[in-house]
Amino acid sequence: MSKKYKARNPDGIYFITSTVIGWVDVFIRKEYFDIIIQSLKHCQENKGLTIYAYVIMTSHLHLIVSADGDYSLSDIMRDFKKYTSKALVKSIQEINESRKVWMLKKFEYEVKRTGRGEYFKLWQDGYHPIELITPKRMQNCLDYIHNNPIESGFVDEPEDYTYSSAKNYSGNKALLDIVFLM
Repeated sequence: MSKKYKARNPDGIYFITSTVIGWVDVFIRKEYFDIIIQSLKHCQENKGLTIYAYVIMTSHLHLIVSADGDYSLSDIMRDFKKYTSKALVKSIQEINESRKVWMLKKFEYEVKRTGRGEYFKLWQDGYHPIELITPKRMQNCLDYIHNNPIESGFVDEPEDYTYSSAKNYSGNKALLDIVFLM
């Protein structure tokens, strides 16, 4: 991983992105979204992950987060991606997924191509942390996250997208509890 993209400040707040290999649109079923949401909740409750904003798109997720505890942000993201990769592959194998064979072959090929992983590789390496130092940068990233579903044509208003903290910021209950940035 590039030295440019490491979470160097343990007290920092970071904008991060995790992307499925080949930008495969995995997150199109509730079961898959639920795995991500439950894993993020686990990281909040057990690993000291503080979430300020999030959006789960079809092939990637964006978060504004910090790590407050015994685990570094790098440790948390490693564990999150390892667990969700296995859980998502298991779910793909078990449910009536029309793209099952195609997706599993892509994830299996990625192990062979990169030499990383055991059987299936779902996530791209890294999580691209960018420290948010100024209020302007925080606001820009927050707006980017919340407008992602609008730009993709999924909703007309940010708070209408189920898998986003825009609901929290609009005063409604969302799937994850967050800490407000501003």
